Amino acid sequence: MPSAEMIRRSGIRAALLSALALGTTPILGKLAYTSGMNPYSLTAIRTLIAAALLWVLYLSTKKNRKFIYIYPAGLLISAAAGALNGASSLLYYNGLTLIDAGVGQMLYSLYPLFVVMIRRLDGQRVSHWTKVRLALALLAVMLLITPRGGNIDWIGAALMLGAGLMYAMHLAVSQRVLYEMPAPTVALYVLTAMTAVVCLAYVIHGPGDVPLTGLPPTMMLAGITMLSRLLMFLGVKQLGSIQTALLGVTEILVTVVLSIFVLGEQLVERQWIGAAILITSLLLIIFEPGIGLSWPFRKKKNSDLIDQKILL
Repeated sequence: MPSAEMIRRSGIRAALLSALALGTTPILGKLAYTSGMNPYSLTAIRTLIAAALLWVLYLSTKKNRKFIYIYPAGLLISAAAGALNGASSLLYYNGLTLIDAGVGQMLYSLYPLFVVMIRRLDGQRVSHWTKVRLALALLAVMLLITPRGGNIDWIGAALMLGAGLMYAMHLAVSQRVLYEMPAPTVALYVLTAMTAVVCLAYVIHGPGDVPLTGLPPTMMLAGITMLSRLLMFLGVKQLGSIQTALLGVTEILVTVVLSIFVLGEQLVERQWIGAAILITSLLLIIFEPGIGLSWPFRKKKNSDLIDQKILL
């Protein structure tokens, strides 16, 4: 039987790999847009393909078929999480049409702070550290969303922040069912519900052009979506949603580096300052009561691993 430390390390690896994969999504989204793809077509096609691949994977072998079973309450919770994730995806890819990939990803990456706030609203008091981190995050947002010309793209920023909030809510809801269900099962039904939401939005919006040149980045997004969901839910199950979200800070680094070298985007000085403040705000989560270390030099206690399984 694996030890608690082995389980924790496995969760960290899964969450980090998920974050690294997700860091490429805004770059691929931008590449799809330059080929003529619209946000609704992009989200519908990539999510539909990802869900179909996951179903084929589960149905293909007897070993994987056991993950298809889910009890009714778990199905309802997974559907709710998938609906939130679908809404997050729609907001994210629409926001990506209005704002640079690097800046957009940094705004979206505030979701760890939203996860903590949701946890506090679930009956626990808001700590002083949460208030400090919120103030830093707000300052970072103001520095990040002001482009070179000085005009603030409020709509793009609001869409990205809304996407982060929805994603945080989806993480919180998902953890409830992950206590009872295997991570692959939750990933399957959350992604299926997410597909239903984005496809409904696609139908309501109306079919758009799907250029052949936009299919390669869309197909890559589909593969990343499937892989990252499996890894992310494994991380949430073994670490808790807040620790998984914190490891997602690596998404920022991946996206910013790729946006500079692949898309040719550049951050001005105040945006670099905002990025540093944002990362500081996210990393300060280690001081949150009951989440991480109350002081960097505090000795680990046996209960720390239990604390990492945050009850949301």
